[in-house]
Amino acid sequence: MRYKITIEYDGTNLQGWQKQNKGVSVQSYLEEAILGFSHQVVEVLAAGRTDAGVHATAQVAHFDLETSMDTFHLREAINARLRNLEAPISVLEVEEVSSDFHSRFSAKGRGYIYRILNRRAPTVLLKDRVWVVGYPLDVEKMREGAKYLLGHHDFSSFRGAGCQAKSPVKTLDKLDIVVNGDEIDFIVEAKSFIYHQVRNMVGTLKCVGDGKLSPEDVKVILEAKDRKKAGPTAPACGLYLNKVIY
Repeated sequence: MRYKITIEYDGTNLQGWQKQNKGVSVQSYLEEAILGFSHQVVEVLAAGRTDAGVHATAQVAHFDLETSMDTFHLREAINARLRNLEAPISVLEVEEVSSDFHSRFSAKGRGYIYRILNRRAPTVLLKDRVWVVGYPLDVEKMREGAKYLLGHHDFSSFRGAGCQAKSPVKTLDKLDIVVNGDEIDFIVEAKSFIYHQVRNMVGTLKCVGDGKLSPEDVKVILEAKDRKKAGPTAPACGLYLNKVIY
């Protein structure tokens, strides 16, 4: 039987989604939890391989079990084992799916939210969950700059070192910037992204917001196809995978 799971996690102390030689990851915790009650070695595959420090409110993954379980008890069993492991992960939903479903390859789109807390005072409640920028950012100028990134482009200027994607050409479907009190949220959607694309775009737009760049500079940076021309990589702590579309 193949099962699709929707997961949330706090990535602060995790090495990202994928299993690593050192440290714990979302994948390693889930596979250990499933082994604990099923006595089956499984591989849990995700819609997106989030990096170390990145969070998720709705990551999607799948795995196969040799025996069938009802979805309610399967969710309860995984979560019980995760609690015993003190893993910062929760399985929100379990669905039985057909054998041709694949969490990554069946996905038609992915959505991320990047959160900036734009205030002078440090945060206590949102520590490691937002990027704190302690001086005012011009949201309207960031929105102007963001318009140049929408659509089908070569995003080489926003491609992280070590990216394994075959092509830097992607289609950015959505990049909204929403203000909620002291928080500025970047809401981003595309079929897929290249490595560090969202964090590099946010880092560049932040430079527009603080006056280091103009909105028109974003167009110049995009067309340069040179990572050195763009702004810094925004910290991982502000990024959340919040949607996978099937």
